[in-house]
Amino acid sequence: MPDQPRILRHAPPRRLKTVGAVALCAAVGLVAFGMISRVEANQRVGAWTGQRAIPVVKVISLRGEGPGSLVLPGNIQAFDTAPIHARVPGYLKAWYADIGAPVKAGQLLALIDTPDLDQQLAQAQADLQTAVANQHLADITAKRWAGLLAEDATSHQDADNKNGDLEAKTALVASARANVDRLRALESFKRITAPFDGVVTTRSTDIGALIAVGGVTDTPLFTVSDERKLRIYVEVPQSYTASIKSGLVATFTAPEFPGRTFSASLVTTATAIAPQTGTLLVQFQIDNADRALKPGDYVQVHFDLPATAAAIQAPPSALMFRDSGMAVAVVGPGGRAVIKPVTLGRDFGSTVEIATGLSASDRVIDNPPDSLRGGDEIRIAAATPAGH
Repeated sequence: MPDQPRILRHAPPRRLKTVGAVALCAAVGLVAFGMISRVEANQRVGAWTGQRAIPVVKVISLRGEGPGSLVLPGNIQAFDTAPIHARVPGYLKAWYADIGAPVKAGQLLALIDTPDLDQQLAQAQADLQTAVANQHLADITAKRWAGLLAEDATSHQDADNKNGDLEAKTALVASARANVDRLRALESFKRITAPFDGVVTTRSTDIGALIAVGGVTDTPLFTVSDERKLRIYVEVPQSYTASIKSGLVATFTAPEFPGRTFSASLVTTATAIAPQTGTLLVQFQIDNADRALKPGDYVQVHFDLPATAAAIQAPPSALMFRDSGMAVAVVGPGGRAVIKPVTLGRDFGSTVEIATGLSASDRVIDNPPDSLRGGDEIRIAAATPAGH
C-alpha cells in the first residue's frame, strides 16, 4: 500500500500551561474571597441581630407621696341628725317648716288630724267617769256596812265583801285614768316638733297625706340636722392605722371651695378593722359656725403622718402581670433584669402605691416587654421621674 501522509502532533506550548495555572489560581482565589466575605457578612448580621435582640428599656425613678402625706376620701355628717317619724296614724292637717328652714327645739313643724284617736280618748274619758261613779257608790256602801258592823247588825264577811268591792272599783278607776293618760300622751304626738335647734333638711309629706305608723310606708316626715358642728368620717387603710393617734389634726378640701382648706381634730376611732374593707373608721370633728359645709359633702382629707408611713409610687405601666401575682422589673447588676414581686396599695390613677417589694433606690423598668425574664440583658435608654 502506498504510504499514508503522516500527521504531525505537537506538544502544547509552555505558555498555555502557564495561562491555565493562573486562571485556576484566580478561580480558587475568587471562591475563597467569596466564602470569606460571606462568613464576615454572616458575622456582621449575627452581631447586628444580637444587638437588636437586647431590649432597649426606659428606666424611671421611684417617688414617695411626700414626707408623711396621706390623702383619703371623707364624708361629712351633721353632729346631730334626727329623722322625725309620726307616732300616731291619721292625715296631715298642716305643716309649718320647709327644707332649709332653721328651727328651734320644740318648734311646731306639722299637725296631724287623728279622728280615730280623738274618739278613743272620748270613750276612755267616759269609761273613767263610769269607773269614778262606781267607785263612789262602792265607797258609800262600804262605809254603811262598816257602820252596821260596828252595831253588830251585819257579819264581818258581808262588811269585808263591800270593802273588797270598793278596792276593785278603785283599781278600775286607776286603770281607766291610766288609759286616758296614755291616749292624751298619744294626742300630744299630733304635734310634730323639732327635737333640737337645727335646720330642716328633708320634708316628705304634704297636707292631706295619709300618715301610717309602723308599716312599710312609714317614712320620716321631716329630718332635722344640727349643722353648727360636723363629723367627718374617713376609712383609713390598715397599713396606716399605727399613725392614727389621739391629737391628730387633719386638713381637708371640698370641691365647692377650691383653694380653701379646712382643719379638723381627731375625736375617736372605731378601734377595729372592718373585715370587709380592711380599713379603720376614723371620726374627726369641726366647728361649722358659718354653715359653709353641708352634711353629706364629699371631701379629700389630708393626713400629716410620719415619713416612714409614706409609700412608694410608680406608674401603672411599670406593672407586670405574672402567674405568681403582680411584679415589677428593675435593673440589676451587670445591666440585667431582675423581676420583683410587689404588693399594691391605693390606685391614684396616674400612679399606684407599691406597699411592699420595692425600695426607693430601685431603678424600675417602664413598659417592660412581656417576654422579659429575670437575668435577661437589657439596654437603658433614659431615666425619667415616675408619673412624667
